[in-house]
Amino acid sequence: MFRWIPVFGLFLIAFFSDFRTVAVSDKDYLDWSADRKLTWDDFTAKPELGTERAALSSIQIHVDFRFSNNDLKWNILCRFNKKKSWGKTQTDYILAHEQAHFDITEYHARKLHERLQAFKKSGDKDYNRRLQSIYEETMKEENTMQETYDRETKHSILRKTQEEWLEKIEGLLKDSAPYADYRNQNNP
Repeated sequence: MFRWIPVFGLFLIAFFSDFRTVAVSDKDYLDWSADRKLTWDDFTAKPELGTERAALSSIQIHVDFRFSNNDLKWNILCRFNKKKSWGKTQTDYILAHEQAHFDITEYHARKLHERLQAFKKSGDKDYNRRLQSIYEETMKEENTMQETYDRETKHSILRKTQEEWLEKIEGLLKDSAPYADYRNQNNP
C-alpha cells in the first residue's frame, strides 16, 4: 500500500528561498536507484494495528527550485522514508508490489524533470503560478497512477494484473530513461 505525502509547501518555500539541497545521506531515507531495490530491512516502522494491509510505503518527491542568470535550476529527489514504511507480510511478492510503488514515483520524478526542461521563463510575472501548476499536475498524475495500481491489482491480490503492472512500470522507466539524470544535471 502506498501513502502519498504532498510536498506543496516545500515547493513554495524552496522557490522563494535560496537554493538548498536535501541531504542525500540522511539515514532515514533511501533515494531511488536502478542499482538498489528495496529490502524488508528498509521498512523500519511498526505495522499499523487493525489494518488488513500487508505493507505500507511512504515515498515522496522532494524538489527545490531557483533561478540563476534567468535560467531555472532545480534539484529533484525520489525518496523512500524508512521510518514511515512498514511491512507486516514480508514476502518477495509483497516486496515487489512495494518496489513498484517506488518505481511509479521515480517515473513521475522523471516526468517532472522533463516538464521543467521544457519550461521557459518568460518576462511576465506569472512564472511562479506556471511552475506551481507543472508541479501540481505531475503530483496529481502520480497520485492517480498509485491509486489505479492498487485498485486494479487489489493491493497485489490479483497476481496476473500485478504482473501486467510490473511490466508496464518497467516500460515506463525504460521510456523515461533520458530524464533519469535529474539528480545532478541542474545542481548549481
